[in-house]
Amino acid sequence: MSAIIYLKVSREKSLLRKHPWVFSKAINKIKGNPMLGDTVDICDHKGNWLARGAYSPESQIRIRVWTFDQSEEIDQEFFRKKLLNAQKRRDWFIEQGQLTGYRLIAGESDGLPGITIDKYDNFIVCQLLSAGADFHRYTLVECLKSLYPDCHIYERSDVDVRKKEGLEPVTGWLTAPHTTTQTVIEEYGIKIHVDVAQGHKTGFYLDQRESRVTAGRYAKGKSVLNCFSYTGTFSLHCAANQAKEVINVDVSEQALDIAKQNLALNQLDDANVSFIKEDVFKLLRRFRAEKRTFDMIILDPPKFVESKAQLTGACRGYKDINMLAMQLLNPNGTLLTFSCSGLMEASLFQKVVADAALDAKRNTYFVERLHQAPDHPVSSNYPEGYYLKGLVCQVE
Repeated sequence: MSAIIYLKVSREKSLLRKHPWVFSKAINKIKGNPMLGDTVDICDHKGNWLARGAYSPESQIRIRVWTFDQSEEIDQEFFRKKLLNAQKRRDWFIEQGQLTGYRLIAGESDGLPGITIDKYDNFIVCQLLSAGADFHRYTLVECLKSLYPDCHIYERSDVDVRKKEGLEPVTGWLTAPHTTTQTVIEEYGIKIHVDVAQGHKTGFYLDQRESRVTAGRYAKGKSVLNCFSYTGTFSLHCAANQAKEVINVDVSEQALDIAKQNLALNQLDDANVSFIKEDVFKLLRRFRAEKRTFDMIILDPPKFVESKAQLTGACRGYKDINMLAMQLLNPNGTLLTFSCSGLMEASLFQKVVADAALDAKRNTYFVERLHQAPDHPVSSNYPEGYYLKGLVCQVE
């Protein structure tokens, strides 16, 4: 029999709105002795049943809800249904973009808290970040094997957030080892190398797919500086759309090498595409001193904010780098700027970019707002699922 968690008075309000988290401070008492990842029932202070979720004794998020349906058991059929429904919701734009790489499960937003599943051609990568996700690892794998029998399944649970759940990092094959961890995916006609073992996140940044297409639309005939370029995928769309010049900048030699391979893979002319291994902040300051300018700059930096305590410092970082970029743009230049920090709200990010424009002494217009791709949905019950913000700016 499942343990029962009783909440304090009036602490059920978020669950009644179907939000999937219960924090430790909301709990009044526990009936039973639940262990890490065990399924527990959640009741209000009067004993009325509210939800069923996974227990995590070390995390501030003490319970992550699996279901608000009392008749629903957390078994193999539960996970199978979640996977099938998630795939069905994605089929339309997978077909539209002829995608062979996409996010199948986006955690809480797809009703599977702490679970990320990405599909890269015939590879599936699982990232299990919560106690409940870890507990049900092999049930999940059996479902995936049944639904995607031709796929090799790899785990990339190597994220620091697992420590908050009392879990160690885990990586490796969840099916029989394959001869390689590398594959090629395709999005909107562009081919991209992915290494599911060595690449960032689960191997690649699927969430920027539509933003890459947007970058291509703005790039024709322009000189483009692609900052934090990683494997150069923004640049592929720019080059494919006849950009005059494209420069990729990243601190990783390995990432730039893959960017060069991606260029060749797509049979794009490399005469006007170059690669610089350098710290972006330092390079932008050097370009400013040299009075170097561009028609278009892409800023897609790594996450600057891991906690609320870091938010003020992150704002300074975002402001500084956007100011530098604006100072390097030709009149009526285009800036595509992003924040992937969930704690950086869209309104705050826009304010930071506006402040950067003041410091740069440039009139700036927000002409388009960008966000994470549709395979990274935001559930109406889980607004925290919205994390990737982008602005297309016209800079006079």
